[in-house]
Amino acid sequence: MAGPLDLDDLVGRARDGQPRAVARLLSLVEDAHPRVADIARALTPHTGRARVVGLTGPPGVGKSTSTSALLTALRAEGKRVGVLAVDPSSPFSGGALLGDRIRMTEHATDPGVFIRSMATRGHLGGLSWATPQAVRVLDAAGFDVVLIETVGVGQSEVDVVKLADTTVVLLAPGMGDGIQAAKAGVLEIADVFVVNKADREGADATVHDLKQMISLARREIRGPSWRQPIVRTVAAKGEGVDEVVQALAAHHDWLVEHDELARRRVARARDEVEAIALRRLRAELVDLRGGGRLAGVAERVVARELDPFAAADELIADLRG
Repeated sequence: MAGPLDLDDLVGRARDGQPRAVARLLSLVEDAHPRVADIARALTPHTGRARVVGLTGPPGVGKSTSTSALLTALRAEGKRVGVLAVDPSSPFSGGALLGDRIRMTEHATDPGVFIRSMATRGHLGGLSWATPQAVRVLDAAGFDVVLIETVGVGQSEVDVVKLADTTVVLLAPGMGDGIQAAKAGVLEIADVFVVNKADREGADATVHDLKQMISLARREIRGPSWRQPIVRTVAAKGEGVDEVVQALAAHHDWLVEHDELARRRVARARDEVEAIALRRLRAELVDLRGGGRLAGVAERVVARELDPFAAADELIADLRG
């Protein structure tokens, strides 16, 4: 049986860059440890320094290969990099399938890199509910850049924009990505477009389609705006990756110059606080259900003694009382 949790010691060791301490904190937040609020309280004063970059896109565009190539380029600049690779959940254990970690084994022995696979655990939108807390852990542990690679389940993984300072949308030629992504709203979240596998036939057409879509979208914009660059890469060969790093740096500078970075981080904090509050309210409703209170008002609704809105008001009154 594990001993009592010495949180101050654990946070101190994580801030010193000890991988086992970072891994332990990530496990605690992912498992919703009873002291997760204390963990957040201990970490928060040490956060706010990391640049958070999200990578998303349809399956088959080479997200994991691109993430690995980005890691190499960022490490060449001397930056410490944390990676949260959000994998599909195992239908048996609820754990991550670890495919992304397998593809990034070349970085496994680098002390300046920390890679963690996280399970979605059924959460729609391509991220785990614990991802914001995991970002906080890596930020507090002193990583300069945190890369979040979303699960490639299709067109729904747009939640990453709520966590990232910069969102990279990856596409590839010959996959019909342009039209499909536009339908799903994925294009609207992009700060940087990357057309990977650009040595394949159809790359020029994909870039052309993207330029047209960007031009159409900009007609609706008033005031200063960021023009999303389109970078061609062949991530498997490392081609074009330095240009992606340059685009990320340019976007970060633009965010700072236009006070957009602060606005995005306030929006991120707002969403996180709201999610935590709703999670706690749901837990209290479960307690009411267990105590029979919810069943009681439900029976009164069926008996037409209450309408559903009045029943909900009674439950809310109970929660407030």
